[in-house]
Amino acid sequence: MNLTIENVLLIGSVLLFISIVVGKTSYKFGVPTLILFLAIGMLAGSDGIGGIRFDDPKLAQFIGIVSLNFILFSGGLDTNFKTVKPILREGLMLSTVGVLLTAVSLGTFVWYITDFTIYESMLLGSIVSSTDAAAVFSILRSKNLALKHNLRPTLELESGSNDPMAYVLTLAFLTLVIHQDKSLLSMIPLFLQQMILGGVVGFAFGKLSKLIINRIELGFEGLYPVLVIALMFITFSATDFIGGNGFLAIYICAVYLGNQDLIHKSTILKMFDGFAWLMQIVLFLTLGLLVFPSEIIPYMGIGLLISVFLILVARPVGVFLSLMFFRMKLRRRFYISWVGLRGAVPIVFATYPLLAGIDKANMMFNIVFFISVTSVLIQGTTLSIFAKWLNVALPEKILPVEQNDRYILNLPKSEMEEINIPPESSAVNKRIVDLHFPSSAFIIMIKRDGKFVRPGGSTLIEANDTLVVLLDNEDSLNEVQEVLF
Repeated sequence: MNLTIENVLLIGSVLLFISIVVGKTSYKFGVPTLILFLAIGMLAGSDGIGGIRFDDPKLAQFIGIVSLNFILFSGGLDTNFKTVKPILREGLMLSTVGVLLTAVSLGTFVWYITDFTIYESMLLGSIVSSTDAAAVFSILRSKNLALKHNLRPTLELESGSNDPMAYVLTLAFLTLVIHQDKSLLSMIPLFLQQMILGGVVGFAFGKLSKLIINRIELGFEGLYPVLVIALMFITFSATDFIGGNGFLAIYICAVYLGNQDLIHKSTILKMFDGFAWLMQIVLFLTLGLLVFPSEIIPYMGIGLLISVFLILVARPVGVFLSLMFFRMKLRRRFYISWVGLRGAVPIVFATYPLLAGIDKANMMFNIVFFISVTSVLIQGTTLSIFAKWLNVALPEKILPVEQNDRYILNLPKSEMEEINIPPESSAVNKRIVDLHFPSSAFIIMIKRDGKFVRPGGSTLIEANDTLVVLLDNEDSLNEVQEVLF
């Protein structure tokens, strides 16, 4: 069956429905949902029972890039900088030096056991060098896995920020494979340009996006998430247009926004949380449709060998060497090494050699697909087991609630207070979003001139208003009073 304009919506919606329903019960059997999404796509493909023929790497790459925008942006919005700050250096070392070391060690191994050239081997190593944000975010959060010693923010920061490094390495070695007259040193300017521009432009767009979100008056709450989507794509495409790393830019932009007071922040976070799941499903279904299982079989032996080396040698080498100057217990380093999940990102990056038309592109794509599947199957199903073995897991009953989870979960408050605003209060004539209210308190209603006003981020506080505030505890009340008086 060929995909047409007439049947693509029907087929797509049916596959999406099946994925959601099957994914709901998958963890009873310990199978990560991402593998099921891939499997459903493969079953629906030309080699499966669905017979849908999809052989368009360019379209798959486009879907992959759009999906990664949402996944990385959502991950950035959920990143609490206060939680990340203590492990910022470790996370950045893992996402840069760790990725480079993993790529080089794996590339060297591939060069030794195959007939790939050194640059082709390094290209394959680069493609699978980063941990996958979609896989790490979805598996850690769906398993509700509580970890000791800031391990979870370390893993999420690494997975959210290491794709740009892998992307730059992939582009660099792909260029060297195509243009063999160029030297390795000639790629250094590309690396610096991508990373510096990506970081600077991402931060600049973060500050600009906050200003636009909080200053523009749209009139409808539902339009604010749409505005953020537009800003997300502008950030990515503008950064890419000037030669920067768009993936790095949107992640930094999202981290900045996620730690600011925004109008309708709860609505924005809920929308992106849902879109991140949708894009994970769409991405894995698309990649499942793109692959031909019959073409993978000849490469299963070499793929398994490379995958085992990546899991047991290359990833630990990257982790241990990049963290060698930090004080960290050995069991924490081992666990970080084990959570080196490969998922959709390497498969998306593997479409670049396909579109470039290099000789071994098809073989490379099938090996990368096999590595990603085995990584999620082997590592993704054993995260909880290894956490218990290495004694890095917290009891589920004391699982900490992240700051931004409060917006998504609508957690109940234990106290309610009415606070009168005198004319001399510093809050008078300020919008609620500009008050920088503590995350442990919410204004649920404003009494004004005998009437009740429903508050929003753009609502101005007036003299003699009475704020009805929900609080976590007495300490929250003290924080609120410091803000208002």
